[in-house]
Amino acid sequence: MTIWLQRLLTFAIAGLGVAVFSVLGLPLPWLLGPMFACLIAALAGMTLKGAGPISAAMRTVLGLAVGFSITPALFVRLDTMVVTIAMVPLFVAIIGLIGYPYFRRVCGFDPATSYYSAMPGGLQDMIVFGIEAGGDARALSLIHATRVLVIVSVLPFLLTFYFGAAMDNPPGEPAIDIPMSELALMVVIAAVGWAGASAIGMFGASILGPLILATAASLLGLIHHRPPVEAILAAQFFIGLGVGIKYVGITAKELRVDIAAALGYAVMLAILAAIFTAVVVVLELAPFTEALLAFSPGGQAEMAVLAIVAGADAAFVVAHHLVRLIVVILGGPTVRRFITRE
Repeated sequence: MTIWLQRLLTFAIAGLGVAVFSVLGLPLPWLLGPMFACLIAALAGMTLKGAGPISAAMRTVLGLAVGFSITPALFVRLDTMVVTIAMVPLFVAIIGLIGYPYFRRVCGFDPATSYYSAMPGGLQDMIVFGIEAGGDARALSLIHATRVLVIVSVLPFLLTFYFGAAMDNPPGEPAIDIPMSELALMVVIAAVGWAGASAIGMFGASILGPLILATAASLLGLIHHRPPVEAILAAQFFIGLGVGIKYVGITAKELRVDIAAALGYAVMLAILAAIFTAVVVVLELAPFTEALLAFSPGGQAEMAVLAIVAGADAAFVVAHHLVRLIVVILGGPTVRRFITRE
């Protein structure tokens, strides 16, 4: 089967997931539908293929959506945001102090794999760092994919069915209702932001590059709309698909060892996120939904989607995840030298 036939099959399976979730009235059909459909197909032994550059391009949409959410009104909240953002390094440190002994002593992974499995950074970054340190790339990939999958799939159901939050807020307006001049400017901002961020080696270039330029356009009053709803739904589709296909080729041993370890760790992360959320809410530093999304260590793109559809302040949520990634990427390799000495 050619690569494009594999991709078409993957798109069809993901589309089926959207349809099933929509018919059943489940939350986030365009994100969770493809995620679970591709996960099930991968576990069944099917050969799936990601969308390659298309998936990366779709992430620029989220960068635009978050950037256009940053308006002068956000700066009114800077006093409380400084406090909650200052909590992020402590959050990351506790995760590491809990996670490394868990993966090393309880699960039996080697020091490098244990350390970079525990670090709540971006999947690609943690795999690269882990490989350079002599870790197991496949185990790292499955552990971080499972962390993201569990967090992103559990949160919508938790918010919807337990806390009664609405996860069906319109993510944007139809393209037909947005002026053509703004749509054209969005395309330019996405392309230039992505290319510029990639050229200087910025991590998360496909999101952060467009986000930075979109923020400037928003503050200057050049843009007054988020990207069209069609683009945001497409971004959800490819992000969900991308998480699901990480499990292609998984073996029984990997299910028993890597996935089991990741599920146990996800429970620990959930408890820690709940504690930090409670502190933020009790101190009245942020509303519950925003606090929970800000301190739930899922993927940056996935958490941006959840913030948008939950009607939360996407800029607030993404700012915390951006700080988390910066702390992990800049501090992780240095701290590893001291923690993993055995």
